[in-house]
Amino acid sequence: MILQALYDYYQRKADDPESGIAPEGFEWKELPFLIVIDREGKFVTLEDTREGEGKKKRARARLVPAAEKRTVGIKANLLWDNVEYAIGANPRGRKDVGDRHADFLRRLKDGLPVQEESSEMASLWAFLESSPVEQIEAAPECADSWKEALETNAFVTFRIDGDLGTLCDHFRPWIQSRQVSGEEGNICLVTGKRAVTARLHAPIKGIYDGQSSGGAIVSFNLSAFTYFGKSQNHNAPVSESAAFAYTTALATLLGKDSRNKLRVGDATTVFWADRPDAFEDAFPSFFTMAPKEDPDRDALVVKNLYASVEKERGVSDSSTRFFVLGLAPNAARISVRFWQTGTVSEFSGKIRQHYDDLEIVRGPKDQGKYSLFWYLVDIATERKADNVPPNLAGNITRAILEGSPYPATLLQQTVRRIRAEQEVTRIRASLLKAYLNRFQRTYSNNEKEILVALDPANTNSGYLLGRLFAVLEKIQEDAQPGINATIRDRFYGAASASPVTVFPQLLKLKNHHLAKLDNPSFRIGHEKRLTEIVGSLPPEMPRHLRIEDQARFAIGYYHQRQALFTKSDKTETPAKEALL
Repeated sequence: MILQALYDYYQRKADDPESGIAPEGFEWKELPFLIVIDREGKFVTLEDTREGEGKKKRARARLVPAAEKRTVGIKANLLWDNVEYAIGANPRGRKDVGDRHADFLRRLKDGLPVQEESSEMASLWAFLESSPVEQIEAAPECADSWKEALETNAFVTFRIDGDLGTLCDHFRPWIQSRQVSGEEGNICLVTGKRAVTARLHAPIKGIYDGQSSGGAIVSFNLSAFTYFGKSQNHNAPVSESAAFAYTTALATLLGKDSRNKLRVGDATTVFWADRPDAFEDAFPSFFTMAPKEDPDRDALVVKNLYASVEKERGVSDSSTRFFVLGLAPNAARISVRFWQTGTVSEFSGKIRQHYDDLEIVRGPKDQGKYSLFWYLVDIATERKADNVPPNLAGNITRAILEGSPYPATLLQQTVRRIRAEQEVTRIRASLLKAYLNRFQRTYSNNEKEILVALDPANTNSGYLLGRLFAVLEKIQEDAQPGINATIRDRFYGAASASPVTVFPQLLKLKNHHLAKLDNPSFRIGHEKRLTEIVGSLPPEMPRHLRIEDQARFAIGYYHQRQALFTKSDKTETPAKEALL
């Protein structure tokens, strides 16, 4: 299914002349330097194709024959390669440079027209047979560029002086005309047609934290993985054409400048639609940090997501097929973290449900952050993205796209951070609300649904105790204005986990604080709240709260704090309504 979808994506892109996707047998490769020669095969200059400054220099990508897969042994690329292969330079003091360069020359003889049939080949052979390294070193104006090329063992190709394109461009029609094809072999699992099976598939690069040489989605390298004596990828026959198509499609999606990839935790996620759709452009904003030049992007796309429903138009009712593929490195292989398919309408509906679950009351100055990135950072140690638990982001993303319960690690991580920092932020409270409500909807555990704002009808002990703790803290703050540390800083962790050890002491302490209040209306208001909450609690204070009730404690605390600081003639604006 995954390979079929990627194969179809390649075919759609290949049919579009403006897509820029590599034709079969070719790939886009950043080549820092071009070796320019004249028609007689003499060296002219070493052309630096890089742009930018310092470490941000980027070489121009050029269309070249597809690279050979080489982990061990000597395998030269056709018409381009590093300076060791291409011209026999030896920047690393290797003993096999001669063999490498000889294999490069062999590929030229086997894959391109002979000198008598092509003046360009005659020029190239004349250069390569006339000590190319010495010719370059004899050009003082190229000394700096040549030094960099040697230090990095840079990739190079060749250009005839006066021509706009490289020799790779010139010989592309010839190479394409000689590509292997035939009806022999196995039935391809992707196309269903009989064709030559690809023994090896091109490595996939661009996976976060993956090997620089790339990894494989389909591979067989041990006898335990094979059957009936078949070797390597003959165990899962995919034709050479289909293998090229799906690997090229994935390489395009994972490219440095691709707008169809995002990083969610340790997973590199790519996504695409089977035809142009506005949802494809908006999709990254639901999960990643907004760019510095457009800090409100995530809020805007959420607003548009709901606006499209209100107006019965836009991406929400689209029947366009949409695909999401989450990948993570696994040594020399690539593991599929998640794979989701459906219509744009189905995906947008599930993302709206995610935001509905997160919706919670907030203060008037809270402008809100809406992408998943900010939620993950808020529950990470020291609020650093690198400290997000490895699998958490991928599992949450999958839950969002599937509409399934959020992972239990989300509940555990959020409660842990609240207790460690004694701080219940809007984001943390909304995550707990979303987790509990989605769990309750899925498993019908008879617990009351958590509302957006304060719910006086919620009689859950954890929720009531959280409300009680918030009221007791507010009494302390009113009695001691400007206090540096409140009961939250000292007692939140114990109060939320083992209420019986803390609340009797706090309830005694509140009498002392109430006596300090000069304003009778304040004292009466607090006493009414206390009476309402304590009257709904069970006769015996709970000895221990399970983690789900600790989450309700945090939500009750947050709800009550918001209510205490909300003027009676105003109501808090829920996050979704604030966007519309």
